[in-house]
Amino acid sequence: MATNKNAFAFDADKIKDMFTAAKMPVVDTDAMMAAQKKNVDALIEANQVVVAGYQDVYKRQVALFEAGLAQAKEMMSGVKAQPLTADQATQNADAIRTAFEKTAADLNELAEMTQKVNTGAFEVVKARAEEAVAEFKAAADKMVA
Repeated sequence: MATNKNAFAFDADKIKDMFTAAKMPVVDTDAMMAAQKKNVDALIEANQVVVAGYQDVYKRQVALFEAGLAQAKEMMSGVKAQPLTADQATQNADAIRTAFEKTAADLNELAEMTQKVNTGAFEVVKARAEEAVAEFKAAADKMVA
């Protein structure tokens, strides 16, 4: 009976010797779990910054809307059902221009508030990412040493 030698036959002893000879790095699972906890904590903190910030933006939007509505109501109460004079037309145009400029300033304020919120959340995540890179470098240096 002939023996069939396969060049690619599985030899458990050779596989074991290969892994024994190679120095496999030891993974510190506790450090990995601690790092993941820090990652999740950073995301939670970033989300808390976003939620609190956007609540402030929403409250400011509501306040601006209510103030604008009150101003529009006041302007409308001055409108009379009589022919419009040139002086009234000028006053109305000035009031519209002033209202438009205030609206533009209000929108700019809301945009700045939103940017501040987004930057705050980004800074939290960025700080954690920088910390994670430092932790990874320290772990890699420990494995090489």
